[in-house]
Amino acid sequence: MSTSYDCAEPDSRRDGLAAAAGAVRAGQLVVLPTDTVYGLGCDAFNADAVRALLAAKGRGSSMPAPVLVGSWHTIDGLVSSVPRSARELIEAFWPGGLSLVLPHAPSLAWELGDTRGTVMLRMPLHPVALELLREVGPMAVSSANKSGSPPAATMDEARIQLGQAVAVYLDGGKASEGIASTIVDLTATEPRILREGAVSAAQVAEVLGRDVPVAG
Repeated sequence: MSTSYDCAEPDSRRDGLAAAAGAVRAGQLVVLPTDTVYGLGCDAFNADAVRALLAAKGRGSSMPAPVLVGSWHTIDGLVSSVPRSARELIEAFWPGGLSLVLPHAPSLAWELGDTRGTVMLRMPLHPVALELLREVGPMAVSSANKSGSPPAATMDEARIQLGQAVAVYLDGGKASEGIASTIVDLTATEPRILREGAVSAAQVAEVLGRDVPVAG
């Protein structure tokens, strides 16, 4: 049975974060607020939990789950190398609405979907999300909605779509952005924007000092 917690109330927030951390460690799904939209998350290193996340969304492994982290330095253990362009974008936009696609470290034992050796990483600008991530480590987190439906900007919108598939719902109020993150692919020689969202293409170009093409 799902439980929900109002993170605007200190006691409820404390209990909710403890319940969410326990659920993640038990291989269950949680809904958490982020700065962009609400996320559906689980332990990034639990393959069964990731499969349950994709199933709850009605999504196949061809659309792998992104990973949220609680600090800049976490990514050093998750990717093969961090290029200068990634460092520049991280310094400019993390925590915030920018996701980076990088080659993941070959030693990692995780199954996020058909990643082709890459991982999409983001550090969200939301205190509840950051506290949970710092407690449990990297989480596979996708938008908290059924595939093809609008992303959830509130906990209630997420709950209507995902129902009892989720063990714990954390209510952090309405998402401030209400739009998904911008995705920048850094796996090739030149950066490419796969999706323009919370951070504009112009902002990305300004930081990198050159125009960055947006995938059609």
